[in-house]
Amino acid sequence: MPRFTEFDFGVSWVMGFFHQDGTHYGDTAAEIVANHLAGEGDEAALAVRRDARTLGNLPSETLEVLWNAGAEYLPSFETRLGSGAEWTRTVVGLCNARLSTEPGVRPLSGADTEDGTACLDAVVGEIEEARFLAAEVRAALVACARRCTPDLAFRVLLRAMGCAAPDASLSPDRYARLKAVGSALQYGEFVVDNVRFLVEEP
Repeated sequence: MPRFTEFDFGVSWVMGFFHQDGTHYGDTAAEIVANHLAGEGDEAALAVRRDARTLGNLPSETLEVLWNAGAEYLPSFETRLGSGAEWTRTVVGLCNARLSTEPGVRPLSGADTEDGTACLDAVVGEIEEARFLAAEVRAALVACARRCTPDLAFRVLLRAMGCAAPDASLSPDRYARLKAVGSALQYGEFVVDNVRFLVEEP
């Protein structure tokens, strides 16, 4: 049974809301997330909540590094979001609010419960090779892979790679490895494809 979407999902999907035109969806970060969730099925909110709860295993400072790395225009933690832990709990609360509007929400199942444990070494290896990312970002991603799930860390890595352009680039072989990890994690067609634009021309 494939995942519920061919596209990005979970917290890494939420990170993608914060781009140059993100404020068209709301006046605050919480409104932006709530408005996106309102337009999606239950699975989207369940996947975000699962990731956000798992992120609770990390220190607040690490969470801030991850959120900033995976989002292009995230509001300031100091003045707008509170701490990394507070913002992550806010996201959980927004998912709970969205799911409370629907009776009989079914839990995630099949591929949507995949956490990527078998891919841990491969994910950590790809993180460590991403030298165009700051050392603190790589360290936060490794912590995410080891203390949360490799699946979540890999999706945030892909987001961070995209946000690192134009400083980031990928060789065709490197991109093929990323695709292989995505396949093992049962991702849809357009998850790893988000970083295809970074592949160096032969």
